[in-house]
Amino acid sequence: MIYISYNFLVAAITILWILVRAAVCIRQKGLRWKREAQLILVYICIVVVARFTFFPFGKVDGQIQPLVFDTANAFPPRINLLPFVYMTDYPTRGEILLNFIGNTAMFLPLGIVWPSVFKKLDTHTKVIAAGVGCSLLIEILQLPFFDRVSDIDDLILNTLGFLAGYGIYLLVKSIKKRKN
Repeated sequence: MIYISYNFLVAAITILWILVRAAVCIRQKGLRWKREAQLILVYICIVVVARFTFFPFGKVDGQIQPLVFDTANAFPPRINLLPFVYMTDYPTRGEILLNFIGNTAMFLPLGIVWPSVFKKLDTHTKVIAAGVGCSLLIEILQLPFFDRVSDIDDLILNTLGFLAGYGIYLLVKSIKKRKN
């Protein structure tokens, strides 16, 4: 069994982030501070989404429980490919609501930040593809972890959250454009 703590994952993401950003700075022969500040928002989104998609929501003794990779229990992976069938399969209404709102709200900031930071996300099709792609990547990465479920409902809700964020981004952009 391999235990992956949230702190370890954040450290790994941070090291990878720094290495990539350093390589870009070397390649561009300089550091563009405004761009790096924008990209910090992307980094924060990645770290927060990783917290809520890979680690159990509740804490035990104030600690985030580790992600567990156990080859004896990882296969076959837990996958739900039937949309909306298990969306209400929780003990309480509060948990149903938390699942729905959590999966949607978690991706809302990505829908705002990504189009504002990545100018190549300049069409609705590209933004939708980015939202679906990001959520799909997370669902695929969850496959080997027996306590995680790759769920079509999560993919749908995450994408809806991303699109809602994109709608907010477009609204703000439109308001700014009218003022100018």
